Amino acid sequence: MYPEKLELLIAGEWCQGSEGKTEDLLNPATEDVLAQVPHASAVDLDRALQASAEGFKVWRATPPIKRQAVMEKAASLMQERIDSIARTLTLEMGKPLGEAKIEIGFVIDVTRWYGEEGKRAYGRLVPPRIPGARQMVVKEPVGPAAAFVAWNFPGTNVIRKIAGALGAGCSIIIKPSEETPGTAVAIARCFQDAGLPAGVLNVVFGVPDEVSRHVLGSWIPRKVSFTGSIPIGKHLTKLSAETLKRCTMELGGHAPVVVFDDADVDKALDAMAGFKFRNAGQVCISPTRFFVQDNTYKSFVDGFTERAKAIKVGNGLEDGVQMGPLIADRRLDVMEGFVADAKDHGAEITTGGERMGNQGYFYAPTVLKDVPDTARIMIDEPFGPLAPITPFKSFDEVVERANSLPFGLASYVFTTDGGKAAKIEDALDTGLVGVNHPFVAMPETPFGGVNESGYGSEGGIEGLDAFLRTKFVTETGV
Repeated sequence: MYPEKLELLIAGEWCQGSEGKTEDLLNPATEDVLAQVPHASAVDLDRALQASAEGFKVWRATPPIKRQAVMEKAASLMQERIDSIARTLTLEMGKPLGEAKIEIGFVIDVTRWYGEEGKRAYGRLVPPRIPGARQMVVKEPVGPAAAFVAWNFPGTNVIRKIAGALGAGCSIIIKPSEETPGTAVAIARCFQDAGLPAGVLNVVFGVPDEVSRHVLGSWIPRKVSFTGSIPIGKHLTKLSAETLKRCTMELGGHAPVVVFDDADVDKALDAMAGFKFRNAGQVCISPTRFFVQDNTYKSFVDGFTERAKAIKVGNGLEDGVQMGPLIADRRLDVMEGFVADAKDHGAEITTGGERMGNQGYFYAPTVLKDVPDTARIMIDEPFGPLAPITPFKSFDEVVERANSLPFGLASYVFTTDGGKAAKIEDALDTGLVGVNHPFVAMPETPFGGVNESGYGSEGGIEGLDAFLRTKFVTETGV
């Protein structure tokens, strides 16, 4: 049974869409209909916009220590409800229940971190040139915010927007994905039950382009934050430009993994195999282009294949399952297209390469070797359980190949040579670099890419600053 009642949150009230429009919510593991997702009408969106304007007045005037108390209570409620929220996440998104609980744990940590960091939105005093003057730089909340997020991390994507905004003193309208709405609703209920004032947080659903055009066409939101694909990010940026909204764009990637001959191969395999197939590869920082130096290449391919074959795939609610389904049927066709193209370019499948079963959207963990850089999978982000592996000879060669795409989110390196590590850290054109481990996303560290992977950061003091603006005040005695 699906644990969450799906509703819109507008002006502190839970409601259905005023025009009664809905869409089915499907379980990707069973294809069963779980619930109906309500759509907000234009009237509903206008109410949410006005509510966010009024909520901002209240929230920005609330002392940071009191804002932190509300956020801490919300985090405590999430902790109490973690089993229910994680189950909701697994039912609507498909990832194993253990992964879902880890994700909600991250949601809780982010909420607490931003609540605390909001008390440290410091300004500074600047020594004056005028005798008797006082020069102050003040940080203040940028204003009501709008956020739009993808389906692959229904908790993480949502909380980075909500907690960043609330910690800075902003109100927010958020449109989670209609494919994974319940996790966001459950999180929002925790904030409302914690005493968040009406209008500070508003949650809406609907036809994505209709909602984004309506919300971004208003002058009320002064900040936009988006997690999703590059084409949609560019579209939202264009819409935001009409009203000069500040943007944070966390977009797609195509993360290279560089494994040098001197690497600890077993360590690299253990780290990357599990990380590759986490969330069925539907992760923007997922390792997606494996460059392995010649002398290590065969052992790495054999070890990766062995680990991929051992992964248990199934319904995320079942015990022992390590990888769930893809989000929708359309993604199965995409996987088949990537694999067929790679084979046409001379790649060899060492395991997987096919759909699994006749119910649910399951695709086998897949390893491809000898994949040329001209294959589509080495150019376009696969966003699925596909691991293409290719050899390289020299440092300069692999840097050039790793940096050959317009994406620049995450990258990973394995080497036991400290000098080589420092050199490639500088050379890789990405916003995140993990050396000898894959953990590049924590609540207290900045998360974001460069080039076509977007701009701006979530997490860390940079993520709080994204929701703040700078005011300079200078005064003299009268």
